[in-house]
Amino acid sequence: MSTLPADSAAAHELADTLQATFHDIDPGISRRPDPLALVIFGASGDLANRKILPALAKLAERGSLPDAFSIVGVARSDMSDEEFRERCLAEGAGDERWSRLVGGFRYVAGDYGEDATFDRLATVLAEVDVDRKTSGNRVYYLATVPSMFAVVARGLAAHKGNEPASGGSFARLVVEKPFGTDLDSAHRLDHELHESFREEQIFRIDHYMGKETVQNVLALRFANAIFEPIWNRRYVDHVQVTVGESLGVEHRGNFYESAGALRDIVANHVMQVLSLTLMEPPASMDANGIRDEKVKLLRAVVTPGADEEVDHVVRAQYVRGAIDDAEVPGYREEEGVDPASLTETYVAMNVAVDNWRWAGVPVFVRTGKRLKRRATEVATVFQRPPHLPFAGKLTRDLRPDALTLRIQPDEGISLSFGAKVPGPTFRVRSVSMDFSYSQAFPGGTADAYERLLLDAMTGDPTLFIRTDEVDQAWQIVAPIQQAFGGGEPPLARYPAGSWGPVEAERLIEASGRQWRNPE
Repeated sequence: MSTLPADSAAAHELADTLQATFHDIDPGISRRPDPLALVIFGASGDLANRKILPALAKLAERGSLPDAFSIVGVARSDMSDEEFRERCLAEGAGDERWSRLVGGFRYVAGDYGEDATFDRLATVLAEVDVDRKTSGNRVYYLATVPSMFAVVARGLAAHKGNEPASGGSFARLVVEKPFGTDLDSAHRLDHELHESFREEQIFRIDHYMGKETVQNVLALRFANAIFEPIWNRRYVDHVQVTVGESLGVEHRGNFYESAGALRDIVANHVMQVLSLTLMEPPASMDANGIRDEKVKLLRAVVTPGADEEVDHVVRAQYVRGAIDDAEVPGYREEEGVDPASLTETYVAMNVAVDNWRWAGVPVFVRTGKRLKRRATEVATVFQRPPHLPFAGKLTRDLRPDALTLRIQPDEGISLSFGAKVPGPTFRVRSVSMDFSYSQAFPGGTADAYERLLLDAMTGDPTLFIRTDEVDQAWQIVAPIQQAFGGGEPPLARYPAGSWGPVEAERLIEASGRQWRNPE
């Protein structure tokens, strides 16, 4: 009887562990939560209607919700149980399993700061436990404006909602980003939430962590022996992170004025993607093992002093331009935006990671609205060979090798390398070898909210943000906020439909490199 070599056995064991950790939502192997009631605060709002309810309907269609399940919507808007059910039913596209569950959904109208709202909620949940057999288990989803997070948490705790009801085993709180607007407010929010819920009960959600390609970073690195040995300063020249949107603020000018690209994207999505891409191999592939290494990576990110930030960061704002041949207004012309606004819609940064693996490897980050196209990707650009025997015109189309993880919209991985062009001369140019999720898995990948909602309901915190991760992300961003807090230096400008301002080009060109614009 033959046996696998030790290294193959280890690889198989790691692959099995990865599969167990990053569960597929395929009906054949899907997890099903224990009986529970999911309470959505802000149930009449945009996030619930666009993301949460459609994701739950999909989970029902895949058979991933328990039969003993109910949703209780809570919001200020007046709505009857039947009206709420009709709204939910519209998300199920006629699926019988979703329709059967919707019949037991309930709705509570009221102000989040009033005891009467939580008294009514407690009564409804007790009725749901009897009618839908939800067993006293609770998951509370805060799809409200951030200023209400602590208010709702206090209201739940004051009415004993921070613990499971009789017969239950869990009560969890799902909190949407942003987790504060700066370091002080993040600390304040953290303290306020912990007054009502324990850390292990709090699930801070960033939908980027639910995307397949983000999760696949771990599989790519730790289940493939060809990549991990070169994932370090000896072989990597630099790393680029691009989070680009072609859309503007889309009628959310009032919100964006108080957020901006630095708070909205850099302190959240960018830091999460960066930590997964550059972290050390975890001791174990469980929630604590992965999150421990993410925190270690963030602690290693070098934060220059406030007087140095202007040389490492570019802040900019889009002006009138064209996207797909259609003229679009500038940021200051958008609805709800101050005509003299100093809010940045674009940020480019050059950061460093001061640890053994990445010392000396620059990391370039950029994010912006109204860029040429919607694209989020991480490119690991490798060093050039030490000597090219064929040079000059023969290699003018040869770029450095790069491994690019496309997070959206076309999720996949691309490996760029040099190859000979057919013909009598030895001309070399860069070519790409592509992996596409949509082609490799034609059934389609689950939406990020499907994955994260299922994890929250089953109690798997792996893809959620721990409190020390939030703290470290804001520690990195805080000096930038301090440096630019007074509006100096002035914001750069870039036309809508471009890849950003010329200042961002100069930032990376100063190191002898160039941005890799998504194709």
